Formats: sequence, C-alpha cells, structure tokens
Amino acid sequence: MTRDNTRLYGAVAAAVLLAGAGGFALSALINRAAAPAEEDPHGEEAGHAEGGWMVKLTPQQASAAGVAVVTVSRGGAGDLRLTGRVEAAPSARAAVAAPVSGAVVRVLVAPGTNVEAGGGLVLIRSAEGAAVRAESVAAGAEAEAARAALAREERLFKAGVTARQDFEAARAAAARASAEAVAARAKVAAAGAPEASGETVVRSPIGGVVTALQVAPGGFVAQGGAVAEVANPANVEVVFNAPAEAAAKLRVGAPLKVIGPDGSEAGAVIVGIAPLAQGATGAAVVRARPSGGRLTPGAAVSAAIATEAGGYPTAPSEAVQTVAGTPVVFVAEAGGFRAQPVTPGRSGAGYTQIIAGLKGGERIAGRGAFVLKAELAKGEAGHGEH
Repeated sequence: MTRDNTRLYGAVAAAVLLAGAGGFALSALINRAAAPAEEDPHGEEAGHAEGGWMVKLTPQQASAAGVAVVTVSRGGAGDLRLTGRVEAAPSARAAVAAPVSGAVVRVLVAPGTNVEAGGGLVLIRSAEGAAVRAESVAAGAEAEAARAALAREERLFKAGVTARQDFEAARAAAARASAEAVAARAKVAAAGAPEASGETVVRSPIGGVVTALQVAPGGFVAQGGAVAEVANPANVEVVFNAPAEAAAKLRVGAPLKVIGPDGSEAGAVIVGIAPLAQGATGAAVVRARPSGGRLTPGAAVSAAIATEAGGYPTAPSEAVQTVAGTPVVFVAEAGGFRAQPVTPGRSGAGYTQIIAGLKGGERIAGRGAFVLKAELAKGEAGHGEH
C-alpha cells in the first residue's frame, strides 16, 4: 500500500472516529459483492473497477451511526424544492378559558400531562355558576307545572267545561315555559355544567399535552380568563412559502415528500394554497398534512414536489460519495449498504441529478453516507495490510 493511500485511509478513519463521538462504536463487516456492475439506463456499464462493495450494518446500527435512508425521486427534472417549517395544525392548539368567574379550588393537571378531549383541568367554585344552576332548576319546574296545567285545560276543554281561549292560553304558557327551560339548560352548559354548589370543572376541548397553566389553587379567575393551554404534538402541518413560479404549478391534493432535519422522510398531501397578503406577487403559503413519519413542531424541513414526468432521478447531494475516484451512492439492501457507481449530473438546492446508475425508487443512504464511505475505506485499509 502506497504512502498516499495510507494517508487517505488514516484521514477517513479519523473522520469516522469523530462521527462516532458519544460512545457508539461502529462494527461493520465489509465484503466484496459477487454481483457484477449494473448497467446504466443508456445500455452502458456503470464503470467501477472494483465491482460492488457491501457495508454490512443492521438498520439499528445504521440509525445509531447517524445514517438516514431516503428514497430516490423518480423523474426529478420537474421537481420543486421548497423549505418550510413544521407547525401545529389549527385544530391541535387550545387556549382554555374559565366559563364562569370563581375561586380556584384545585388544579387537576400539571404542565406536560397528557389529557383526553373532555378531560378536567381545573376545579373552580363560582357563585355565578350556582345561580345559573338554580335558574335552570327553577325553569325546569315551571315548565313541568305549565305542562300539567295544559293537560288539565285540555281535559276540561274536551269535556266542554272551559272555553277554547283558556285552553289556548294554557298551551302558549306551556310552550313559553318549555323554551325558557331549554335556554336555562343551554346557559348551564355554557357555564361548564356547574353543580348546585357552584363547583365547575374546566375541561380541555381537545386531546393533547398541557403546555401551560395560568392559575393556582386559592387564586381567582374571571369569566373568560386564561386557565391553561393544550397542544397535540401529533397533529401537525408543514407550512412552506412558495415563490410565484412554484406556486403556479401546485394544486391541493398533490402529494409531496417531506425531508426532516435528520434526513428522515414523510409523505404529505397539500391541503391548502393561499396567496401571500403582501401585494399581488403570485407567491403563496402552502400547507401540507403529513400522512406518515413523525415530525416535531418547530423543526425546519424541506420538500420535494413532483410537477412533471420524466427526467433523471435525483438524490440528496450528500448521498453521492467518491470512492477510489468513482462517484457512488450506498443502496440499502437486506444485509446492509451496497456501493452503487453512478454518474451525477447537475446539482442545486441540496440535490443532484443521477444521469446513470439509478432508475428511481431505490432506497439509499442520505444523511450520514460519508460514514459508510469511511467504513469502506477502513475495510480497504485492512485488506491492504494483510
């Protein structure tokens, strides 16, 4: 092995040690693959003097080493690349207010607690709530008495004892009392369904995590005052600002691929396209709802949106590595990752066209591909020493 090769493998091995900081020791076995080099889409062999190489890793080992597997885009010539941010969906956030004013008797949850929709947050005691409940009880009693009076007047009217106008008056009184009872019950519901004592449980309208509490036992909260905030971190949307030329090519219902900050992928569907308020520029805010994967609110993401058919496959630029002077990508297989020779084309916005060597749809190492390259170099160095 030449002195230059020794320096090269030493430098790459040092990079692997730095990448593995934090206690992870990558134990990969490297074997030369028996399969011959694949042919490119144009009928020419993808040149690789050494043939295929395999870096043997389990999915768990690859993930621990920081290797993220991504899917090669099919026909990426017409793909749009957008950057955006993960946000909680409008229905995933709730600012809970007190339905009536009163003293805080007990706080039922703490920040970080998971609650279901309708779950109790705070117990308050309210004189206003007690009055509302009493009014509802009284209105119900009056409605019952009016119905009884109507029944009596109806019997007398049919027996010819009373006049029609008395019967009609009783029927109107019963209808009025019934309507007042319904309104009183609605008022009780709006007040949080207080008990006769005036105790009311303030409940969460959505399921999620309690992110903030604005009250404490012994305090007082006014009607409409803030009590707590609840958010559902699993219910998120991805929001992009699309320039005019990109917005014109998008449509609601179109699928896209969201790439997280760690290189992980999630499918999504466009659910809304709204023009930006600042002038008639043609730019738009694009909202997409993920259909898979796990995205964290606040995370910066990018998206690949196919707008045209045909063209070359595209891959993240960091997925393309150079081994022994040959550009390769690492294709995920059952036993690990196989170094596949490719011919890269134009690059931009973090992606590279693959002119030869891939057909699209392959699963390859994206973020962390350099770790596999370094392991491959370590294996080469080991063979050379023997």
